[in-house]
Amino acid sequence: MFEFPAFLDRLPEFDLGLPGFRGRLLQGATQQAALMSFDQEVVVPEHSHGEQWELVVAGEVVLTAGGATRTYRVGESFHIPAGALHSAVVKAGYRSVAFFAQPDRYRAL
Repeated sequence: MFEFPAFLDRLPEFDLGLPGFRGRLLQGATQQAALMSFDQEVVVPEHSHGEQWELVVAGEVVLTAGGATRTYRVGESFHIPAGALHSAVVKAGYRSVAFFAQPDRYRAL
C-alpha cells in the first residue's frame, strides 16, 4: 500500500472525523495543502466549501459533483469550484494530495 514519505508524516495532523482517516496539513497564508489517507471505505456526505483541486496518488474515489458521478484513480485529478455541492465514496486505501483555496478549511490538531 502507498504511504507518504516519513518527512511528510512530521507535518501537523488534522482530522475529518471519519473512520480510518489520517491527514497532514501544510498551511499557507492564503491556502492549504492536505495529505489525506483513508484505510477504510467511507461515504462523505454532500457539502460545499472553497475551491479545491485534488490529485489521486493511490486507490480511488467516486466523486459526485454538478450532478455527474465519476471515479478517479491513480494519476488523475479533479477540480471542485468554490461553492459547488459534492459528495464522495472514498475507497479503502485512497491517498491524495489536495489543495484548498482558503487558509482555514482545516485546523491542525
